[in-house]
Amino acid sequence: MIDDGSTGQTPDGSVRDGFPGQRMRVLPRPFVRRALDRPVMGQLLVTDAGFFPRAVRHRRRRPAGTEQLVVIVCTAGHGTATLPSGKHDLGPGDVVVLPPQTPHDYAAERDEPWTIWWMHVAGRAVADLELAVRAAAGGHVLHLDDPARVVSLLATVLHEMERDETETSLLAASGAAWHALALLGAQRRTPRSTKADPVETALRHLRDNWVGRTSVAELAGMTGLSASHFATLFRRATGFSVLEYQTRVRMGHARELLDTTDRAVSVIAHLVGYADPLYFSRQFAKLHGMAPRAYRRRDDR
Repeated sequence: MIDDGSTGQTPDGSVRDGFPGQRMRVLPRPFVRRALDRPVMGQLLVTDAGFFPRAVRHRRRRPAGTEQLVVIVCTAGHGTATLPSGKHDLGPGDVVVLPPQTPHDYAAERDEPWTIWWMHVAGRAVADLELAVRAAAGGHVLHLDDPARVVSLLATVLHEMERDETETSLLAASGAAWHALALLGAQRRTPRSTKADPVETALRHLRDNWVGRTSVAELAGMTGLSASHFATLFRRATGFSVLEYQTRVRMGHARELLDTTDRAVSVIAHLVGYADPLYFSRQFAKLHGMAPRAYRRRDDR
């Protein structure tokens, strides 16, 4: 199947997108051209990003490659990537890096389709970053024993792009993308080893990205488990559901701000990720037995 920018199922039965639970953002190409002319974003700009869980019949065939560097991280299932260097089998922890203008064809395995996080990046720094990653990988495919740090950064990229197309959001996405590529470039080629603990992987991501909400499906996708299996392991290890744990982490930061600053409750609500101060106050009271203002006025402060 040739990627011509359309969507839906193709005559060979493959699909470009439309997977249950998928997330994807693509910047308009005229916007991309203007952004790449700017001093900072011209260094590295994320033009496309996405998360495809269990991507049944997913395939991309680009005989002329793309204008961007493409990075794909497989966290579960299997797939293949065919490049001028040959065909590569991909599984959990494998990363494929596709340089600009390089013909490629990649696809999910039919019986056990992959779950992938991916991004396209452009800019003046791309060539040097791609060379660093290729040097670490010894080619275009790299295996990570613990892909959680890179996946967490790709999740941040996508979260920032989903926010809006302002320069602030796009610079945040670019920063996370640069960090992810730098981590890949710093990898050492080592034999495959035991997989990292999935709950610890998720907890590290939640603590590092506590302002926004991360779904069970996203965390499961990072760790290569089904959503139900992951949720069971998470509750067994922490005593909380994923939502309860995230709420408690955010409330911990809210308590710190109430104890150490004079900021208004509405401002604190926004800082810890709640758009509605009334909802924040209700959640705070439910957990602490008192409203935020009462907590701030308590005698033992």
